[in-house]
Amino acid sequence: MTHEHIPGLDLNNGVRIPQLGYGVFQIPAEHTQQAVESALEAGYRHIDTAAAYRNEAAVGAAVAASGLAREDLFITTKLRNGDQGRAREAFEESRSALGLDQIDLYLIHWPVPSQGLYLQAWREMEQIYSEGLVRAIGVSNFLPDHLEELLGEAAVPPAVNQIELHPTFQQQALADTSRRHGMAVEAYSPLGQGEDLDNAAVAQISQRHGATPAQVVLAWHLASGNIVIPKTATPERMRENLGALSVELSPRDMEQINELDAGRRLGADPATASFSQY
Repeated sequence: MTHEHIPGLDLNNGVRIPQLGYGVFQIPAEHTQQAVESALEAGYRHIDTAAAYRNEAAVGAAVAASGLAREDLFITTKLRNGDQGRAREAFEESRSALGLDQIDLYLIHWPVPSQGLYLQAWREMEQIYSEGLVRAIGVSNFLPDHLEELLGEAAVPPAVNQIELHPTFQQQALADTSRRHGMAVEAYSPLGQGEDLDNAAVAQISQRHGATPAQVVLAWHLASGNIVIPKTATPERMRENLGALSVELSPRDMEQINELDAGRRLGADPATASFSQY
């Protein structure tokens, strides 16, 4: 399975994003370069990092070492919560750490409503976008009320809302709201940090298709129209995850997985999360 097979989605500004990417959350900096090099070798072309992960420089080193053409890669990074008051400087720090002239997608990592700074951060990001330093801007963990407030002020609507989304936590209303406003929905923790793979329905469907549980869940995301960024440090698992592209779920399979929604959030609640990420 090579990158030619990875489907893309067109964002609201016409930029194309590979629908299946590779995330580096919680991969220690000293292991990140090797992991990203392995992912690129396996065929991934979309890499998702963040200032808060403290591994941007290692992602940049892997990109440089890969020898791949810059236009064949899609690199996402995110504004740290504690940097919302200095978005421009933080963006330049990320760009410098990544060693890139242009970032493909830059996201506000969390709304942190208690800080009241995300509108200010967005205005700075719109300026960065207008200068061509980033190809698309978006948000992460924004709930409907945060989106409404932002859209009320924004000159450039967010291209993406990256949210926790997996079979037992589908956030359907939030996903629908995001899409209705023209944002692509990107799923993090797409496998429920592995917990959703032990589900009986998932096991049953994977047996029917001769696929692994992870491939079935990723195929469900892809068929649902989500951008998805599974994370693993093992090359074998990276290749296995790409195998989701050849799993075609039936309407019945999709329905079975849709029915697993249990409202089971694993991460922080964006309504109250206020950590600085420093």
